[in-house]
Amino acid sequence: MSAWPEPLEKIRGTVGLWTTTLDSLAPEQSGEMARELEALGYGALWFPEAWGREAFTNASLLLSRTSSMVLATGIANIWGRDAVTAANAAKTLTAAYDERFILGLGVSHEPLVQRLRGHEYQAPLGKTKEFLLAMDSAPMFAPEGSTRVARVLAALGPKMLEVSRAMSDGAHTYLVTPEHTARARAILADKFLGVEQAVVLGQSREEFLRRAHAHLEIYTGLENYKNSWRRLGFGDDDFVRGGSERLCHALVVHGDEAAVLEAVNAHRAAGADHVCLQVLGDDLATPPLDEWRRLAPLVRSE
Repeated sequence: MSAWPEPLEKIRGTVGLWTTTLDSLAPEQSGEMARELEALGYGALWFPEAWGREAFTNASLLLSRTSSMVLATGIANIWGRDAVTAANAAKTLTAAYDERFILGLGVSHEPLVQRLRGHEYQAPLGKTKEFLLAMDSAPMFAPEGSTRVARVLAALGPKMLEVSRAMSDGAHTYLVTPEHTARARAILADKFLGVEQAVVLGQSREEFLRRAHAHLEIYTGLENYKNSWRRLGFGDDDFVRGGSERLCHALVVHGDEAAVLEAVNAHRAAGADHVCLQVLGDDLATPPLDEWRRLAPLVRSE
């Protein structure tokens, strides 16, 4: 048996996409878009869970419209369901769709847990460990009950990365630099590391900054990200709403296809097993299909 579950093996060395934008489409259109992305050659499609669709329902929708691409939650909120539900839903999706599902789990952020969901945001590390242990002991009296699930954790800091190594198949990192990727690889050892990389393809300097600032606006108000960036040498001057210009250039690639490939290779050289590109279009709620199509030859040439 491979050290990694099959869905992670399938995307080893590939480039995928990370996007929130399919939630802006009707379900049928969302599925059709996923089918086109599969045809374009992307290895995986990662999607979040916040104000849009519920993660497992959305995964089922997109898996049912595709045949080879891996679908990954990036991430499913552990406060959104109990551990038995998460474990058993993941097993069913993995078994039903040819081992093309990756369960990305995470603690999310205090505003999304308390204000949106009405839960108390408890100590993230302890809550995560408790949840994972409960998943591991969850009973399932169905044919797929023994199915091996690919499980990765949203992790930024060293302690959560250590939990990712010890209690899951690896980590999914977000809004990080190649320096962070190298640090994560050192902690994770031989476990999977999937890195998100934001991109503005082409465009003027002014348009790049407009899109990058709009993208970072929410994140610069979240403590988990600010703590991660502080460890990388950024400070309060960089955490103005939407981020400083320095932060924008560090976290969002600006340039042509060659610049995007250079960024992908920088993460790979630092230890990433898979890089998922988040392409920032003119409207952050609209699928940037033209840019996805432009980047597809880069993906197919890998």
